[in-house]
Amino acid sequence: MAEDLKNLIEKIREEGIKAAEDKARAIEGKAKKLADNIVQDARHKADDIIKRGEEEAKKTEESGYASLKQAGRDIMISLRKEINSMLSKITAGRMREALTPAEMAKVISAIIKEGPKTSKEGVIISANSKDIEKLEKSLMAELGDEIKQGITLKRSDEITGGFIISYDSGKSYFDFTDKSLAAHISFRMNQKLKELLNV
Repeated sequence: MAEDLKNLIEKIREEGIKAAEDKARAIEGKAKKLADNIVQDARHKADDIIKRGEEEAKKTEESGYASLKQAGRDIMISLRKEINSMLSKITAGRMREALTPAEMAKVISAIIKEGPKTSKEGVIISANSKDIEKLEKSLMAELGDEIKQGITLKRSDEITGGFIISYDSGKSYFDFTDKSLAAHISFRMNQKLKELLNV
């Protein structure tokens, strides 16, 4: 009986150890499966994070490129405006220098000689007050008797340089003032500059 009891205890012990080992293997299998799932899930999450990071980096790069492109365009437009402003100032200054009373007299003389062949009555030439006397003397030398045939010289404080000529007593006129000529030349230069800078 003692032997049976000993065998029974040994059998219970072996079955208990086997059951414990089976349970431990089952727990270990579950833990391993859980660990594998955690690792796989972590890899998927890492892949998603990397993918989103790459997409964000691409978007940021594209946005940065677009911003740089726009900034470059803005700089070119600003440069064009600055150059236009400088050219306009230079052109206006050069116009005033070029439109001396003697030069204006030559231009007016050519305009009157080549202009309408009708009577010179009603021709009005307007110029700056400080230039009018010198202009009159120069025109007398250029046109002689024609200046006495109805051509009127008129002072205008609104004109800083150059002249305005009318063939119909002031109803319509041709503007050869420094401002008008500078604006025309500046417009032409602006068009060329726009082509050169491609903006």
